[in-house]
Amino acid sequence: MKIVIADDHAIVRSGFAMILNFQPDMEVVGTAADGIEAYTMVAKYQPDILLMDLSMPPGESGLIATGKIKDDYPDTRILILTMHDDEEYLFHVLRNGASGYVLKNAPDEELLLAIRTIHEGGTYIHPKLATSLVREFVKNDTSAGSEDVYELLSRRELEILPLIAKGYGNKEIAEKLFISVKTVEAHKAKIMEKLNLKSRPELVEYALKKKILDF
Repeated sequence: MKIVIADDHAIVRSGFAMILNFQPDMEVVGTAADGIEAYTMVAKYQPDILLMDLSMPPGESGLIATGKIKDDYPDTRILILTMHDDEEYLFHVLRNGASGYVLKNAPDEELLLAIRTIHEGGTYIHPKLATSLVREFVKNDTSAGSEDVYELLSRRELEILPLIAKGYGNKEIAEKLFISVKTVEAHKAKIMEKLNLKSRPELVEYALKKKILDF
């Protein structure tokens, strides 16, 4: 199976590549340092599996990239690799199209099992997080009216929100996302309106509460 690895640390990419290339049924065909590069590598090689780090500052995050890649290359199965053992991260990456979720400190054997499981069409979730996933789905099912930022905001707005919260100006955001300043201003106004926020401090507090600054 062809595999692409996306992680912002070169030593991590090299370590995973060494492990996977040693397997008779696996070949690492490309690596990426952020979500934009991951998309490019998937477009170029159309791999069977993409190993995706969730947080890759300052580049595009794994969460945003996962949604884009699944939209355009649905045959590539995505396995999230992360240090976050938080049920909110798990819930949203699966909703964005990931097929599995493994912690970076898991044994090599678990990583290989996860890759082979999703390659065969299954879903792999680190055992420690399986209970959290069930609890999260139950909670969402019983509180359908509760606010969910991932439902309220568009994908572009989810890209812009953490940048605003981190202090980037409209021009800087426009340059990072290759859009116009007017487009950034329009999205910013929509974000504030949808979330019923009046100021940047309120937005930062909201972003911290919802754990989306890493994205």
